[in-house]
Amino acid sequence: MKVVFVGAGPGDPELLTMKGKREIESADVIIYAGSLICKDVLKYAKKEAILIDSHGKNRAEIFAIYEKFVNEGKKVVRLHSGDVSFYSAIQEQMDFLTSKNIPFEVIPGVSSFSAASASLKRELTSPGISQTLIITKPFGKTGKPEKENMKELSKHGATLIVFLGVHLIDDVVSELRVGYPPRTPVAVVHKASWREEKIIRGTLRDITEKVKNAGIKSQSVIIIGDVLEKSGVSKLYGGDEL
Repeated sequence: MKVVFVGAGPGDPELLTMKGKREIESADVIIYAGSLICKDVLKYAKKEAILIDSHGKNRAEIFAIYEKFVNEGKKVVRLHSGDVSFYSAIQEQMDFLTSKNIPFEVIPGVSSFSAASASLKRELTSPGISQTLIITKPFGKTGKPEKENMKELSKHGATLIVFLGVHLIDDVVSELRVGYPPRTPVAVVHKASWREEKIIRGTLRDITEKVKNAGIKSQSVIIIGDVLEKSGVSKLYGGDEL
């Protein structure tokens, strides 16, 4: 059999892709991060499926689970929140599976920043306002190139999306104010698409205080940029000659 990596989407089970849902329904084993995956997504699993919460398990333990169940002829689905193409740590998993000649497949999912945009009812690009999205996160244990720090990225003036940074909101805002003016709109969307979703709007001048007052410390996406308040007009449907 094989391992299937499935982007589980931002939380709402109806935001699963049809293909992802089918893989969950047919899985013999499902590995998921209990703190990040909405339990409603697991309702699609068959009754006899083995459900394994990956919380607290290290890389070697998860790799061992893959080997054990695939060698037993079972299909293993690995659920990752949002989409799997960034901040999912699946590359090292795929590399392991390749080294063991274990077949695998990757199914993309809806990212939480897409769900956040929908909840905010704002397009993240707008003619004459911003045509570029920058997706980043604060320095982690592995670090990153200096030219990718938020101080440098803020100088582009593009729409900026920050993952895994709400618990460091003071540092994030301090770095962003190097390039963005204090009046720049900011939205923090906590658990986008979940029943517990919360939206906090503000500017770089006051968003820190608002986030702290709301007690939000995790599972949030931070969106910065004028597109949150301003809109350009597309010429795509304007009827003008291009």
